Amino acid sequence: MNVEMTESHRQHAMECNNLAWALSESTYRTPLQDNEMLDAAHASAYHWARIGTDLNRARARMLLGHVHAALGMAATALVYARESFEYLAAHNAPDWEIAFAHAVLAHAAFAAGEVDLHRRHFASANELGRAIADPEDREIFFKTFNVIPAP
Repeated sequence: MNVEMTESHRQHAMECNNLAWALSESTYRTPLQDNEMLDAAHASAYHWARIGTDLNRARARMLLGHVHAALGMAATALVYARESFEYLAAHNAPDWEIAFAHAVLAHAAFAAGEVDLHRRHFASANELGRAIADPEDREIFFKTFNVIPAP
């Protein structure tokens, strides 16, 4: 793949990623915005799959887990959230990222009706989120965490 194509994939992946996360943090979305959020998350994952690292793909899976959970797609939300969580937990993720991994797994568990899994990961996400060292990263985390239903 040439440099221009790689850069194009990278730009599209980032734009779609940012759009999907922004829509996922909204407290109210129209059905059209739900579709846009889902399409953007899948588009981001596609582009990262073409040119990204394993970490990029794990982050894309995290976004897919979160979006699928937000839309009530429980089975796929759990698959994506678990894949992302397992990768990040095994690769010494930074504080903000492991907090996000717990939060998204909690969200997927909520969507699936897995009460114990939801409760455990929600509590871990909350604790780890409050301990995020960088104030900006902490603020970003809580924008997402605050849309996840509490136990």
